[in-house]
This record gives sequence, C-alpha cells and structure tokens, in this order.
Amino acid sequence: MALGGGTFLVQNKILPGAYINFISVPYASATLSDRGYATIPLPMSWGPEGKMFTVELADFIKNSQKIFGYAYTAPELLPMREIFKNAKTVHFYRLNMDGKKAKNDFCTAKYPGIRGNDLRTVIEASEEYTDEAPLFDVSTYLGIIPVDRQEKISAITDLKDNDFVVWNDKGALTLTATMPLSGGEDGAVEDAAHQFYLDQAEGYNFNAMGCPSTDPIIKALYAAFCERMRDDVGKKFQVVVSNHLADYEGVVSVKNGLEDVEGETAALIPWVTGVIAGTAVNKSATNMTYDGEYSIDTAYSQTELENGIKEGSFMFHMVDEKVNILTDINSFISITDEKSPDFSSNQTIRVLDQIANDIAVLFGKKYIGKVPNDESGRISLWNDIVKHHQQLESIRAIENFNPEDVTVEKGDTKKAVVVTDYVSPINAMEQLYMTVWVQ
Repeated sequence: MALGGGTFLVQNKILPGAYINFISVPYASATLSDRGYATIPLPMSWGPEGKMFTVELADFIKNSQKIFGYAYTAPELLPMREIFKNAKTVHFYRLNMDGKKAKNDFCTAKYPGIRGNDLRTVIEASEEYTDEAPLFDVSTYLGIIPVDRQEKISAITDLKDNDFVVWNDKGALTLTATMPLSGGEDGAVEDAAHQFYLDQAEGYNFNAMGCPSTDPIIKALYAAFCERMRDDVGKKFQVVVSNHLADYEGVVSVKNGLEDVEGETAALIPWVTGVIAGTAVNKSATNMTYDGEYSIDTAYSQTELENGIKEGSFMFHMVDEKVNILTDINSFISITDEKSPDFSSNQTIRVLDQIANDIAVLFGKKYIGKVPNDESGRISLWNDIVKHHQQLESIRAIENFNPEDVTVEKGDTKKAVVVTDYVSPINAMEQLYMTVWVQ
C-alpha cells in the first residue's frame, strides 16, 4: 500500500510521504494588444443580413467574391478596399435589410440582393449519361466565372450547397444549357438598421468604428453610442463621422468632400476608419498620404485649414501634389482642468485607450475572482501594470515613466482595488520653431 503523497494547501498531512506543489514563477503577463481592428456597416448586394461578420485582410484579397459577391477590383467593393488600406480585421454589417433572394427552378441564391441575379446554373449530360441511368454535371456560374461544379449527379438531392446557391430539396434534374437566377433585390436601408448594428457591435472588440451616414440624427446616434461605451462601459474606441463636431475625444469628424461631388459625402469614412484603427500606438497619422481611389477636395486656404483645426475637424490638404492628412486630431476642443489640449490628439488617445483596454483585459483574465486582495495580490497587479507601461516606454509611446507613480491600494471594500497611475504620452513632431543667427 502506497504511503501519502500528492499536493498540499496547508501543512496538515498525516501519512508520511512527499507532498509537492508545482507553481510557475510569477511574471508580468500584461502585453500590448494589437491594433488594426475596425468595424463599419455598409449597404451591400450580397452577404448575410442582420448580423455582423468578420473579414481578415488576407481573406478579403483572396475570397472577396465569395464574401461580398464581387471580385476584389469591382467598383462595388471600393469602400472595402478603402478601409483595408490600413485595417487588418474588419467587422462588417450589411445595412440594407428585407431583400429578396434570386432563384430559378433548381436553386435559390444563398443571400438576398441583386448580385444573385448574375448567378446561373448549367446542367449537362455526364460522360456516363444513359437514358436508363441519367447522370448530370451541374455547374454554377457567377457571370461568366464558374464557381462550382459537381459531376455524375443522379438526383437534385445529391447536390451539395455551395458558396452561392442552395439547391432545392425536391424536383428533377433536366438538361439545361443555362438557367439564370432572377428576382433578387437588395432591400432598403432603414434608420433602425443602424441601431441593430450598434446593438451587435457591443459584443465585438475594435479600435475604430465608421459611420457611413450623412444624416445628422444618425451621426449623433453613433457619437452618443461611442461616448456611452467609452465612459460608461469602459470600451475604448473612436468613431469616424463626416462633419459632426461632437467636441469629444472619441469622435473624429472628417471635413473634406470629394471633387466634382455636390454636398456632403461619407465616401472618405472607410479610409479614415482604417487609419484610426490601424495606426500604431506609438505613431501619428499626421502627414500620412492618402492612398485610396477617390479624388479629395482640398481647396482650402491657409486660414480655412487653421480654422478647421481650431474647430476640431480632421482634414486633408495638398502637399507636393499629394493629398496628406493635415493633423491627426479628434473633435475635442473644450479644454478643462481635467482634460488638457493633449486629449485632442489621436495619438494621445491611442495611448490612453491602449492602457485602458490592455489593463481591463489583464484584470479580467488574471485577477477577477482568482487573486486574493491582499498585499501579495496587489503587488502582483502593480508589477503587471509597471511591466505594461515599460513596454509602452520601450516603443516610445510614453516617456519619463516612473514605477513609483503607480500605486495599488485596497479600496473601500474587501473586493475593491484602487490604482493611481501617471503617464506622459508622446506625440510625433509637427511644428518646427527655429532661429538661425547669421554672423
């Protein structure tokens, strides 16, 4: 019979034996989270209705036709190409709802929308076809492009649904040279769709959100959502809107329109959303060159550019025949004792949002319900926060960091921890003041 052994919590064992605990050496587990995550709702002619779907940059380049119904170069995918110039992951939402699916006698399009009308099926005789045992080769085309082929099919129930059509579960296959699908409709974009989108967005993580509407009420809805999520929920991101001076650090208000386009447009929102999401925590978008496909109206005087900065507008201007971002700012302009002019800098907000999001994730995964609120536990949390900030300092996102500026103390209840933290975000150089003395 074996003697005692195993692990121990307290030294209260009775049997002789070896009681051994294996515990990893404590280390600071706080790491810097990646950026480049964006979300935007858009009208589409293909794709799922009423739910968010996530697309990686590589998938967009490789599988745009399967995901959005069009080839990468198609004009219908211009907004997608714009946001992916700088974003690496995008949570999309199809705004138009209650569309109709195209269909023919054999199948129905996978998604509603007019793109389904470009689908067609071809049913040919297989090489082994006989009148006694008919076998068919069934192909699906999107325009002139074959997207699926299934050979030696004897019954329609043997067909497997593909990325574009769902086959009927009854009926007989017959030889057809080509059978187009028809009846597909996009559906309308109702105001309520924006609220449905925002409700779903609460469950996703992202650095920037794009508002594709020029309706003042809808823009105000997005701005209010952002403020609630940032200040009440603790979810830090920025929303990009056109000409909505919300006077809030979470709202980026794009002023420029397009050449030869009358009135306000939200065409630049996807590109700017990608920039806000994808710019690194230690970088600024100031003076970044626009590399999208639109012709941006930059007909502003020096005074108009200055006034734009003063009012909190995100603007583009012409520099050496290139269209560049004037300065990387948000709409915040109301300076207070609690919020300095630094809060108008998107680079500053990126640093602060990075800290807030990373520490929240760290605390949720490692500490809530797991680590005792005693001196050792609070020291562990202090170590993790310090390590995190030292990483920010090493990549030149903050400067002059002193670990002694971080304090972790017990709160008013046994479960509460109070952290006091001081950081100095770094901003990129934007202005040169130089005096040259000539002797």
